[in-house]
Amino acid sequence: MDHVKILGIKFITISITVLSLFGIFNDVGLGNLVLISLLTTIISYLIGDMFILRRFGNVAASIADFGLAFVSYWLLGSLFIVGGGPLLLIALAAAFFTACAEAIIHIYILDVFTNFRGKEDSEDYGAMGKLQTEFAEEMDVDEHSGKDDPLRKQKRDR
Repeated sequence: MDHVKILGIKFITISITVLSLFGIFNDVGLGNLVLISLLTTIISYLIGDMFILRRFGNVAASIADFGLAFVSYWLLGSLFIVGGGPLLLIALAAAFFTACAEAIIHIYILDVFTNFRGKEDSEDYGAMGKLQTEFAEEMDVDEHSGKDDPLRKQKRDR
């Protein structure tokens, strides 16, 4: 169920980007834009989230999603959009906005699927979670130990 929820979130964010940028600057039908959004969502989820995010982390997955989105928008735009227009520039802008949104989606994915975190993350967290700090109630150790340091006694007497 979590996969469906994440796919829905990704589809909505990618659809907003595609409908906004490609719809404004090109004369494209709604069906073609939804198809571009759907295919880009599936490609981004399978390659970017299930493979790269799982193995390399959020930063690498966000950079890879930028490249994947750019290539997807450019190729799918070439196939489904009739007419020239500044397709390369629109694909670049759409990939930028998609990559920005993907970084936030990756945080959510890492929160939902804890097994996506690398071994380094879980081991560091486990080791750091075992460390504790001990605090004492008394302020002066010599006062409660029954021992009196001769140097401290000389300082107090002055």
